[in-house]
Amino acid sequence: MHTQHTWLGIGAGIAAGALWGLVFLAPELTHGFDALQLSAGRYLAYGLVAALLVAPTWKRVASRLTRREWWTLAWLSPAGNVVYYIFLANAVRSGGVAMASLVIGLSPLAVTMLGSRDRRALPLRSLLPSLLLGFAGLLCISWEALWRSGSGSLFGLLCAVGALASWTVYAVGNSRVLARLTTVTAHEWSLLTGVMTGAQALVLALPAFWFASGVHAAGDWLRFAGVVSGVAILCSIIGNGLWNVASRTLPMSLMGQMIIFETVFAALYGWLWEARWPSMLECAAMLLLVGGVVSCASAHRSAARKGQSPQVGNAVC
Repeated sequence: MHTQHTWLGIGAGIAAGALWGLVFLAPELTHGFDALQLSAGRYLAYGLVAALLVAPTWKRVASRLTRREWWTLAWLSPAGNVVYYIFLANAVRSGGVAMASLVIGLSPLAVTMLGSRDRRALPLRSLLPSLLLGFAGLLCISWEALWRSGSGSLFGLLCAVGALASWTVYAVGNSRVLARLTTVTAHEWSLLTGVMTGAQALVLALPAFWFASGVHAAGDWLRFAGVVSGVAILCSIIGNGLWNVASRTLPMSLMGQMIIFETVFAALYGWLWEARWPSMLECAAMLLLVGGVVSCASAHRSAARKGQSPQVGNAVC
């Protein structure tokens, strides 16, 4: 039964990564709409779906949150959603899907560094090999972006780093709040995050759509609505749900390895979309990133065998 649960968790983690990887294609499918419009549209759709799902239990769930939890939702939601996706969409538009996905692939290691001071987290010296591999991967991506040319690639790289920073802050903050929050389930917290994100996206809607300079045909708007709705349902609702299944089934040291599948699938989708083979530097970056995550997970397993029992949930590898 334990083995069956483990394989169920691994399958759910891989499926979540495959769905999350689709996020990187959305900017390429909605040319003519800027990053602000794409972010506002996606999270309006996410908020609407989340509100419909949580509506039957809204009074019970909302009454269990204190003012502290509501304030936490207020800053976590933009960090992990709106702000992150604005950076991501600009990164994809300027630097390409593959480059953006590989930079975001550093998130497991970035979360480890930010959470290294948490109680029972492993010391950084134990994670030095994985961190060095991750930074080497970033150097490969940076060199590729600068070699391609241009201010556009450099701007895309900077936006990808901004997305990485935003997501890292969200991941660590969300992990910490879930560790102490016992009044609502992880799924309910995810839906509440969606509702808060949708409410904040309403603030973006006016400048994003009313003051937009571009003019779009009816077909463009239909395609845009289809893409943002699909991303909201597949990536935010189903993808997050699959991730919760994996989180409850697998130890966090193994969950760290699951995160890399988002990068793997996103890069694969990017190369397919651009109809090209990966460059040598992109291949090297992918191998280095995967090696860094595997090394991180191995460090946590070794610590667990020695009885250190690191709290990997606060320092995701």
